[in-house]
Amino acid sequence: MNQPVRIHAVPAMGAEDVVVADNGLVYTGTEDGSVFSVRPDGSRVELVGHTGGRPLGIELLPDGRLLIADAKRGLLAMETATGQVEPLLDTVNGHRMVFCNNAAVAANGDIWFSDSSTRYGIEHWKDDFVQDTRTGRLYCRHADGSVEKHLDGLAFANGVALAADESYVAIAETGARTVVRLWLTGERAGQRDFLAEDLPGYPDNIARGSDGLIWVTIASPRDPLVELLQKSPMPLRKVVTRIPEALQPKPKRTVRVLAFDDAGELVHDISGDASGYHMVTGVREHDGNLWLGSLHEPAVGVIALAGL
Repeated sequence: MNQPVRIHAVPAMGAEDVVVADNGLVYTGTEDGSVFSVRPDGSRVELVGHTGGRPLGIELLPDGRLLIADAKRGLLAMETATGQVEPLLDTVNGHRMVFCNNAAVAANGDIWFSDSSTRYGIEHWKDDFVQDTRTGRLYCRHADGSVEKHLDGLAFANGVALAADESYVAIAETGARTVVRLWLTGERAGQRDFLAEDLPGYPDNIARGSDGLIWVTIASPRDPLVELLQKSPMPLRKVVTRIPEALQPKPKRTVRVLAFDDAGELVHDISGDASGYHMVTGVREHDGNLWLGSLHEPAVGVIALAGL
């Protein structure tokens, strides 16, 4: 049964990710560079500021500012009261990031973040996805400002989340339909495995909820044609991504999110009504509600978890 999705409109397209502050305000960023706050009942939407790029992942910093993974400008910090933006990082090892995507903030201020591709920016995300370049990376910007690469060769590196005890960091591989886990503490520190494999569709942003679970968006169901193309010779993959947009494979309308515990066990598999809202790319469980973002919709969505 598809659950009802309440929709709170925002004044621009592509409210891609969501985060919920302690005061209940929901923050999201849109394709025109705007960052908005939304009251939980949707009664008021306010412009917080502009990034000057394309805000994707959005998190809370320990000092109360918003951390924004901007696809074009890298990591930014934004004051919620004034909209003032401080650039934190746009270059790693002398190379400008091509596609900064999502992040998670540790208790000590470390920022774990993804750079989806070394070849294609957000305007050509389908090219990287279909060509399966596997150039995605996971970095950590330490609280002292130093930056360290922890994983590379990822198939469209996307959402990032930390375990409640910060024993591991998880990162979604959209192109491979997996959530990779890198252990940070204990006897497995430095080792990688999978929190989830063979997902039923393509994961986008992920987030740890107030329930301690790792919530994973499924932006679109698995597409056998896309996966056939990913295994085809590279010249064919490049030809496909150059045909007119109307003829290219498209994400199917769906609203679906999964939740996993620290053992990788599936705890929730929730589908929503996709007739008025679809392509969920952001998720945040907060006090019994599931807040949703979408790369294409001019709105955030919410599903009540009570009774599910």
